[in-house]
Amino acid sequence: MSSTVLSHANPNPSRARLFWQGTVAMLPLSVAVLPWGLLAGSFAIDAGLNPLESQALSAILFAGSAQLVATGMFKAGAGLLTMLITTLFITSRHLLYSISMRSKISPLPTRWRLILGFLLTDELFALCGQQNEQQFNRWYALGAGLSFYLCWNLATLAGIVAGSYIPALTDLGLEFAVAATFIAIVVPNIKSVPVLVSVIVALVLSVTLNVLQIDGSLMIASIGAMLAGFATEQLSPLNN
Repeated sequence: MSSTVLSHANPNPSRARLFWQGTVAMLPLSVAVLPWGLLAGSFAIDAGLNPLESQALSAILFAGSAQLVATGMFKAGAGLLTMLITTLFITSRHLLYSISMRSKISPLPTRWRLILGFLLTDELFALCGQQNEQQFNRWYALGAGLSFYLCWNLATLAGIVAGSYIPALTDLGLEFAVAATFIAIVVPNIKSVPVLVSVIVALVLSVTLNVLQIDGSLMIASIGAMLAGFATEQLSPLNN
């Protein structure tokens, strides 16, 4: 249920009500990410991190795909600078998210910009990124982002505990949760031809380049999808 519909039901909802509305709206994605969090926690233990270090990855970095890649690089013995640069590239899409939401976030006090900036994930952007300035509410976004943060960290903690006692937990196929979560985020937002073209190009390029074992396939697919979507939008009759 969107925040717009809820706002119509109550034109002046309280802060607490808006917070819980955001929490409820985020609940499906919070549940979907649980296996991913389990994987991140258990993978960190498997890579040789202690429980505190493993939990700190989720509490501080708070970026599932970057955590998994960084943990894998740590296990392989990669240097700190290499891991930092790789993490920067993987999470660079958040710069685009922040630019897209700038008109909604910039009028807020500094503490709100910092909090919502830290909580800004793919999931929060999927929930609030399409809202206009009138629909957007800081308390709704806080409820959504904070509840997701807590679920992610609890799932990671469960993965750390399980990874310490259950052998070969990382071999159970939990990594499918990564793909399932992004599918759940992307599909509802396919509402125009340029977005559809971007998704198709990203799918074809990522699969093809991975089959061909080409380095940097994810980055190439991402850039190719963005260019394809931009070209489609520019060639659309509505822009002529």
